[in-house]
Amino acid sequence: MSDNKLRCALVFRLDGSKSSTSDSGDGIAMTNISSGPVTMLAKYDHAHEYEAHAGSKGGLYGDKEKNYADAVGLVVGNDPPAGVADEGVIGGFKVVQSDLHQVVYGADSDGLCIAVVVGLKYPNRTAIQMLTDLYTPYSEKFSLQAKAATTNALTKKSKSILAEYCKKYDDPSKVDKASALNAKVDVVKGQMQDNIAAMLKNTEQAEGLAERSSQLNEQANVFQKKSKDLRKQMRCKNIKMTIILVSLVVGILVIVLVPLIMRAKKAASGGRMLRGLPGGLDALLEEGEPLDALLEDGEDLDAFFD
Repeated sequence: MSDNKLRCALVFRLDGSKSSTSDSGDGIAMTNISSGPVTMLAKYDHAHEYEAHAGSKGGLYGDKEKNYADAVGLVVGNDPPAGVADEGVIGGFKVVQSDLHQVVYGADSDGLCIAVVVGLKYPNRTAIQMLTDLYTPYSEKFSLQAKAATTNALTKKSKSILAEYCKKYDDPSKVDKASALNAKVDVVKGQMQDNIAAMLKNTEQAEGLAERSSQLNEQANVFQKKSKDLRKQMRCKNIKMTIILVSLVVGILVIVLVPLIMRAKKAASGGRMLRGLPGGLDALLEEGEPLDALLEDGEDLDAFFD
């Protein structure tokens, strides 16, 4: 019940209580009510009516029905309101909190006590304001009956007036300016928190984008370096292949041309020797006489020239 909801309203009569009048020091007579048994005159479970209208299956006080009226009666009986100043006025307000809810109650000098059970976040000043507003019409209508009524005797009769004021004060922001201001502050705080969360998210996204951009730059630098190295390797490989091809062509040319050149040189040197032969050999050769016919049997070319 840690919320700002109004749960229920109850009316008690403080039975057997002893009242004493004292001076507050300011000339105001204060009526103090001592503890004693209490009688529950009327109750209205506002939250149960709201949840039933909303279609909720769960009860206000859990799945198990609990006698909240007796529990509140014990609270009021053990610590009744005190310090009521005038007749016909509710006062001596007290607030008793538990882990689940808080009980706000007050009484008049005749022992008519009105209490409400609200959530822990429900403003106490708003609950006290409700008790003050409710007391006047309720006491005017039921004060005489309350003095002699038995337990739960006024529940049906009081339902309409209790339901009216519970509905009126169900939302504290509608009846309390401070609560309305707090509600607006809470809305602004929520919006600010959402904005801050969005900014943090955008900052994280920007940091992520910056990190990815840095990684891409590093990868681009690595790729550029590798591409340069690859171009150097390919250039060196092309140079090597060019050298090999040139060497191969030169070798083939050497192999083919050197023998041809040597033969040409020999042929040229042989022609010069024949042009210097004696005895009109040149004329014979020019007439077409073969060189072998000029040689005697068994004579070689060297002996012929000798």
